Amino acid sequence: MCKGLATLPASCLERAKEVGTRLSILLLKSESSVSRSERKTRIPGSHADEAPKWGGSLDTLLEHKRGVAAFRSFLRSEFSEENIDFWLACEEYKNTKTSSKLTLKAQKIYDEFVRVQAPKEVNLDSHSRESVHTNMTNPSLSCFDPAQKRIYGIMEKDSFPRFLKSQFYLGLFKQA
Repeated sequence: MCKGLATLPASCLERAKEVGTRLSILLLKSESSVSRSERKTRIPGSHADEAPKWGGSLDTLLEHKRGVAAFRSFLRSEFSEENIDFWLACEEYKNTKTSSKLTLKAQKIYDEFVRVQAPKEVNLDSHSRESVHTNMTNPSLSCFDPAQKRIYGIMEKDSFPRFLKSQFYLGLFKQA
């Protein structure tokens, strides 16, 4: 199991911060080089009417397909797109009608997001991860609930407020 950032040498952490800063600068430069009219045409549909509503709450944003798409783009820029992907996969899983598909879908979600070293591993505390692992012995529609609530909480308290302050969201809001 990962022991966290504390085990890494300080030089590695400094280098990672430096690379992150450079990537942020490049991202800002690429966004600023696109004209306002080009940004409008790149965004499918009309976000201008919906965007102000998204700021009300994460729940409100998640009710709009365009809001989810905008939030996913923001999370991708922060290298945390797996959070929204996991949350959406759990929502889709809860709509599974047949028990034969339930086990297959549960295993796919577990392998993709929850398992240690999964391709899109989400940031779960050990209690939530262990709870889901235990639930996998007999998957039910609620087997991912502890992990989904944890990831929702991370998005609500951390990612969503940053999204609302981002130039991407503010630009959409100003178009309204």
